Amino acid sequence: MSSILLLTSSPRADSLSTQIATELADALKTQNPGKTIVHRNLATSPLPHIDDLFTAAIRKPADARTAEEAESAKVSDQLVDELLAADTLVIGTGLINFNIYSSLKTWIDNIARAGRTFTYTETGPVGLATGKKAYIVLASGGVYSDGPAAPLNHAIPYLKSVLGFIGISDVETVYVEGLAFGPEAAEKAIGAAKARTIELARAA
Repeated sequence: MSSILLLTSSPRADSLSTQIATELADALKTQNPGKTIVHRNLATSPLPHIDDLFTAAIRKPADARTAEEAESAKVSDQLVDELLAADTLVIGTGLINFNIYSSLKTWIDNIARAGRTFTYTETGPVGLATGKKAYIVLASGGVYSDGPAAPLNHAIPYLKSVLGFIGISDVETVYVEGLAFGPEAAEKAIGAAKARTIELARAA
């Protein structure tokens, strides 16, 4: 059975990136009832940061790792299995200091694995997590999709680069932006984001 991997990363209880990303995952499931949703809330269940033990472990075959190394790589192995089993990826994040939340960056550090999600070849790296579609929901107080602040939006270019590196090039973006410009602007932004999620789900 195919799955939708939903990643939310905002620490805010009233997070709009989490709300819209969850609604999008639910809408995609409605369009494809056979799918299951696997939800990882990276804010409430943070992942371990990588360290020397982890980097040593992932450079060895699983059967060559020490018990300590095997334990260090265990969560990363699970995360990679989870990603590879999914055919759809929905990522929710706010724009914090012009980029993604550190909890989401830690997930990326855990799943970017040579030999599992990408491989090196004579002509350069090749992604192995192919055949998937990704959706990114980005919430922000300002407007970063275009206009004068667009160059400060490092979140979407970064996520697209990482996803492309591991083999996921089919990526759609939902912006929930201008939320700091007053209640009317926020309501309009939320409405536009919800409409976009419905449009994307119907097209899936």
